[in-house]
Amino acid sequence: MDIDSTNITSSYRERVQRLALFDPLYRLENKKTTDKSGRPIDYYSLGLLTLLFFFENMLVRNHKTGVRELARFFRSINQGELDLDDSGFEKLARDIIEVFRPPSGKRNSRTFYNWDTRSWDTVYYTILKADHSETRTNTQYYSLDEDGLELVFATREYFSEYQVSINQLLLRKQLERGQFWGALRQIDEMRVAVESLQERITRMRHEIQRNIASEQIYQRYRDTVEDIHQRLSREDREFEELQTFVRETRERLSYERRTAKDQQTYQLIIRIDAELSQVHYQHGLLLRESIEMKTVALQSAQESLYYAGINSFNFQKDIGDRLLSTPLPLTSARQLVKPLLFLERHQTWSLLTVFAPQRLEGRRIYREEEGFLEPLDEQQLIQEQQILRQNYQYIAELILGAIPEANGTTLQEIVHYCRTNGYEYVLDSRHFYEFWILLHQRSPLELQQLSPEEAEGLLGGVMEVFSRQARRLTVQEREQVLKVTNRYSIKDMELVLEVDSNAI
Repeated sequence: MDIDSTNITSSYRERVQRLALFDPLYRLENKKTTDKSGRPIDYYSLGLLTLLFFFENMLVRNHKTGVRELARFFRSINQGELDLDDSGFEKLARDIIEVFRPPSGKRNSRTFYNWDTRSWDTVYYTILKADHSETRTNTQYYSLDEDGLELVFATREYFSEYQVSINQLLLRKQLERGQFWGALRQIDEMRVAVESLQERITRMRHEIQRNIASEQIYQRYRDTVEDIHQRLSREDREFEELQTFVRETRERLSYERRTAKDQQTYQLIIRIDAELSQVHYQHGLLLRESIEMKTVALQSAQESLYYAGINSFNFQKDIGDRLLSTPLPLTSARQLVKPLLFLERHQTWSLLTVFAPQRLEGRRIYREEEGFLEPLDEQQLIQEQQILRQNYQYIAELILGAIPEANGTTLQEIVHYCRTNGYEYVLDSRHFYEFWILLHQRSPLELQQLSPEEAEGLLGGVMEVFSRQARRLTVQEREQVLKVTNRYSIKDMELVLEVDSNAI
């Protein structure tokens, strides 16, 4: 079987660009410098430590990282390995930063022969970028650029395009194993990946508005945007599942805070929930931006491509001269001019409008004016409260009739009593359930010591009914949830009638 050479040379430039990211490390490896004791300095490993130093500062949101901070980091991890003073460590940090970000301002590059296009090509990359500066102290701070992040991610053996998805998988595993400190770090890495993706999407949006000059380029960008949108949609669904899992874990741990360790674990899961929500919000903004890029930027690019074609179109040259200078048959001439003609227009009534249902009203029909709802007056409120009081009193008599000789009952027993004795219509009323909820809120009730306000209140009739057999009424909630009807569900409750008010 012959090997297809196009499959080998395809995307050759992107592969070389990934390999070129390691060139600064190799340039550092070629440095031949010794410390005060004559021992060689391993610039290669120190360069990798520099990348990890800037990455860790991005994780903890520390934007003030420059030469002095890097030199201080080298001193803290030295422990006698290198014989250098403070100025030596500062010079070491400056030399490494200048390799990752040349002081001339030119970007790092690599020139190579591109076997895909059969021509010489150049790739550019930036490991460190200038973050911000302080003019008062003449200090410049740096942070990892997108290529620097990709170089760091390459040491973890996965692609930066799927960084968020892989972090989500690792986060779920850590949460399932109870590794909450590792989960917090994973969320920090996820946040850095989302910020890097934000810069990439912004850059792509500018490229779409600037570089689309043909239909082929438009199709390529459209496919890329579609892939980004689909990946962000999958990641957004995974974020929602992760947040649901974290909140379920938080709710479960809230009932298990018995020791100091349990309390610390609960505080960690609260922090994980808050930071994961923040990263999810930032990722949601990316998803929204991808939708805008899909619907607005690509549409604008397509319209600009269309109008560019319209502006370059010359009617006299492309149509007039060809139609008049070259003898064409009538059918061919009609086909040549047809795309430039308007479609036939005819304005008429739609049958859907003619045969649609019409609203017919007499001329003398009084039409009530629209306005805001007016509140009930005091007399109407008194009437409604009286009706509600009578309904509660009727339910209380029904319950008392179900327990003529007992000291208490449960809501489940009352429901069974109503179904077996022809009172099912009571179970379909909302007042039945409001009655139990109101009793539970007001429990315990002293039935034979009614104040004038209580006697005139909603539960005045209820307390009068129950006072025939008891001096106190207590309602306690139970664990079981009763599915009474298709519309109403309520927790089971226990109603206790106490003859002696000192029983509790």
